[in-house]
Amino acid sequence: MDLWIPITLFAAFCQNLRSALQKHLKGRLGTTGATFVRFGYGFPFALLYVGVLHWGFGMALPVPGSDFAVAAVLGGLAQIGATFLLVHLFSLRNFAVGTAYSKTEPVQAALFGVLLLGEHVDLAAGTAIAVGVIGVIFISMARVPLTRRAVLASLAGRPALIGLASAALFGASAAFYRAASLALEGPGYLMQAAYALAAVTLFQTVTMALWMALREPDQLKASLVHWRQSVWVGLAGVAGSAGWFTAMTLQQVAYVRALAQVELVFTLAFSWFVFRERINGRELAGCVLIVAAILGLLWGRTG
Repeated sequence: MDLWIPITLFAAFCQNLRSALQKHLKGRLGTTGATFVRFGYGFPFALLYVGVLHWGFGMALPVPGSDFAVAAVLGGLAQIGATFLLVHLFSLRNFAVGTAYSKTEPVQAALFGVLLLGEHVDLAAGTAIAVGVIGVIFISMARVPLTRRAVLASLAGRPALIGLASAALFGASAAFYRAASLALEGPGYLMQAAYALAAVTLFQTVTMALWMALREPDQLKASLVHWRQSVWVGLAGVAGSAGWFTAMTLQQVAYVRALAQVELVFTLAFSWFVFRERINGRELAGCVLIVAAILGLLWGRTG
């Protein structure tokens, strides 16, 4: 099995865990505060990861250049916006459906991979990605009556538009992060990914802290008050991000983000077992399509 596959599965699970923890925090912190803890409490863990690789395993630190800096900053800003929109979705729809709207990301990530990195996706992988997105649409419309008016409202309503915007920003950030990591030539994929993650998370922490200090000081204070819960969001977030950065250093963005759709299966499991939300037939059908798409993608990459 290619190494990027288990790394991506690990990252998807950690991201789902982080989203579940953020949902609990949103009621206490608000959208901005819940977004900030993802970065602010994650940075120390990202720095620790770099330190372990450098001093514990003797991996050399890379020397960043301007290409790295530009890609890291653009990716960091895109992820802040995407995370803010995703957290905001939790107040508009339930946990599973709110995440579902953002999972059109694989298609958009593939597009950004083509535009920014010159990557391409073969027909089999493109078909698998499309099947997965159809599965996502099934899940996102699972709570909507199947009438023409209701379907159109679901696809063009405010939650859908916010979810699509979140997906676009996540797709862009993924492409920029791969570009940043690849710009750090030499140290090896683990250190490249870890260093890029630490640099981006530091930038995001400083940017959001300054913005909140000026515009929403109460949210900054609240994020410090609730540090016991926030630190777990940071840890889960960095663990997932370390997986994403590493996987995207090893493999094209489109394939990594397509496999990451398995997160939605994890989401439904969390909804059922943790939040006690009911899962209906359309959500199950969507899961089947997503799993089929992932199996098709993996068969094409490892067969």
